[in-house]
Amino acid sequence: MIIPERMAVYLSSLESGNGPFLDALEREAARCGVPVIRQDMQSFLRVLLAIRRPKHILEVGTAVGFSALLMAQNTEPDCRITTIENYEKRIVQARENIAQAGMEERITLLEGDAAEVMRGLTGPYDLIFMDAAKGQYLRFLPEALRLLCTGGVLISDNVLQEGDIIESHYAVERRNRTIYKRMREYLYVLKHTEGLLTSIVPVGDGAAVTVKVSA
Repeated sequence: MIIPERMAVYLSSLESGNGPFLDALEREAARCGVPVIRQDMQSFLRVLLAIRRPKHILEVGTAVGFSALLMAQNTEPDCRITTIENYEKRIVQARENIAQAGMEERITLLEGDAAEVMRGLTGPYDLIFMDAAKGQYLRFLPEALRLLCTGGVLISDNVLQEGDIIESHYAVERRNRTIYKRMREYLYVLKHTEGLLTSIVPVGDGAAVTVKVSA
């Protein structure tokens, strides 16, 4: 836990949900072991959307479509969301969920490796939500920054790796060390690249909120 468990439980108890469809989708995802953004991250994202009021959103990592639908539900009707997924089984599920929610006109699902798909996009996007393979964030970043408009916001989810990020390299399980190393590099780049302003906040499993202040 990034924050004490008692605090997490209390904060979760304050949430009022996202409506019948998304609440049912979240329960089904949990039952099937499909990760979706955590409740505190959902709340944080809703607030950021209300502040930024984006018209064009790019999501890297669709899974079953939960976060894309959450963003669609919390933006204006003229907001358009492009989301990218590479896992065939999840693509089928996401398309079904988007159709059932009646969001096919607002959400476009693109299939394939995110780095390759992004190279074919022109943007610009007001907001980019990064929630894909954690070891690939650094690989996706150049295209994400190219596509992000000046003043746009990049939200990178799950950047603290359940607290592993602050541990010694040798304290991290061997199978997680590559992701650990890449994520530390990613966060360093976000904090030390000219033209970017980044805050790393302990919400969910950690989120980096980056504003592209200059091209």
